[in-house]
Amino acid sequence: MSHQKIEINIGAQILTLTLKEKTYKYTISSARNGVGQKTGSGCTPLGEHYVRAKIGTDLAPNSVLVARRPTGEIYTQDLATKFPDRDWVLTRILWLSGREIGHNRLGEVDSMKRYIYIHGTPDSEPMGVPLSHGCIRMRNRDIIQLFDLIPIGIPVTLSV
Repeated sequence: MSHQKIEINIGAQILTLTLKEKTYKYTISSARNGVGQKTGSGCTPLGEHYVRAKIGTDLAPNSVLVARRPTGEIYTQDLATKFPDRDWVLTRILWLSGREIGHNRLGEVDSMKRYIYIHGTPDSEPMGVPLSHGCIRMRNRDIIQLFDLIPIGIPVTLSV
């Protein structure tokens, strides 16, 4: 898998997927609170990670997920109006786990226990602007493509 990797540049708000035969680039949205490792910070963690789990195979675009489970809802503006405080996780989830003990793994800095994902978000949300609660947000069409292209275990590097 050394030829396959995901690199997320927080400063540029770009996710780059490198496969043996092709490179893909996607605009993302990282945390409004900036970068940081600590539980409860609302920040996007940095460092070496990997995709621990892929959740949402074959869900329809804009399917709503809560606690990594589909609710049966499809995101609409009416649903957003009904639940204005929800942090919308849509379509697919790539659950990240840190590789660096004391930096993004274990204790108060554990990315997996912080539920740090790469996930879909409403298409009305801007990309290229840090607005998430710590996760990496993507357009629904982009997260579907990324999800379908990568294996579980692919390395993910988050840097500034």
